[in-house]
Amino acid sequence: MLGLRLPANPEVRRAVRLTYGFQFFFGLLLWVPIFYSYQKQLGMSDAEIFGIQSIYYIAFCLLEIPTGMIADRFDYRTSLVAGASVLVGANLVPVFMGSYAGFLIHFLLIALARSLISGAQSAYLYEYLHAQGAGSLYLKVEGVGRSYSLVGKIVFWPVIGLLMQWSMSSPYWITAINAGIAVLMALKLPAIPGGRVNRDKTASLIAGVGGAFSALRSSRWLMLLMVQGIAMFTLVRICQVNLFQPILESKHVAVDWYGAVLAAMTIFEALGAARPHRLRRAVGPAGAVFLLTIVMALCLGFIVAVPAMATVVLLCVFAVATGISFPIQKQLLNDAIPDSKYRATLLSMESIIDRAVCALVAVALGAYLAAGELNGFLLLSAIVTCTLMALLGALLILVRRRKPARAY
Repeated sequence: MLGLRLPANPEVRRAVRLTYGFQFFFGLLLWVPIFYSYQKQLGMSDAEIFGIQSIYYIAFCLLEIPTGMIADRFDYRTSLVAGASVLVGANLVPVFMGSYAGFLIHFLLIALARSLISGAQSAYLYEYLHAQGAGSLYLKVEGVGRSYSLVGKIVFWPVIGLLMQWSMSSPYWITAINAGIAVLMALKLPAIPGGRVNRDKTASLIAGVGGAFSALRSSRWLMLLMVQGIAMFTLVRICQVNLFQPILESKHVAVDWYGAVLAAMTIFEALGAARPHRLRRAVGPAGAVFLLTIVMALCLGFIVAVPAMATVVLLCVFAVATGISFPIQKQLLNDAIPDSKYRATLLSMESIIDRAVCALVAVALGAYLAAGELNGFLLLSAIVTCTLMALLGALLILVRRRKPARAY
């Protein structure tokens, strides 16, 4: 399922395998299926839990551009090492501070860690492969890497309930160890051949702000692709992180099954991520992300009317669409960036707006849940997303007709 024939160049093979390893261990957050229930057991209310989530997304917004510019002006690898190192500490905080303050600090550090790697990881892989003359592999490597990052979750998430019975804090301890391994992987990544050397890094860091915004303003296509990515990423994060547990709870699924359901979703997401090129060839990359986002929105809407088993099926369909769309969207953005000097910064800009939208949605979700209106929230999410994508699709067609032909 995950196989990919790599070129004979040993340096490329080494870089790709280390990238796979980094994605695997950095993304292995074992507490995701149970953090909502875990915080509830500690006495926290829905308002507190989703309030922290909103603060987390806002913090991510504030950190994205600074960390993206640092990655662009200094070194992508340094940013990856720093992000994984922060993640180690972030996952130890709940072990020693099982309170509102502890979880607030935990998620603020998670925001810092993820902002440090969000643009840098994709930018490193894209730049390294192109510098080695292997740029055509980027989409497949990105997709297979995401598949590998999901494999560990498939193995561990079904047994999270058992781990918690053995030790309540064990998911956080093991996640911290995983992050430590990711640090080692990042330290071993090879340098990008012919990489830039910035002697006046402070001056270039400041100049990069204006340069990145100028590059964004110069390309309507890039701006529209970012909006498309924001719609897709927001649905994915809200469903997998914020909505997942309340949805299963509303369908009267036992907490012991949460890990197994999330593992099943992850299997389907890995299957989709390993083969993103098939749909891309059929309808083009922009069309593929557009259609997949509509599918995700419809899945959330249909969940309202179906029983527990059908809900799990719809969540798995949602996961397949997620797996296919992520690598395609990343390549779309990377290909559309007009100046590689601002690659990590521009990739971070998409994440900023994405997290800002997630912050607003998390606040709204908390209010809907407090009022017992989860179904209303799901229907509203589906309607708003489909309407937005219809408008965006029309704009994408108009912009594409006015620019020179290229791979869309």
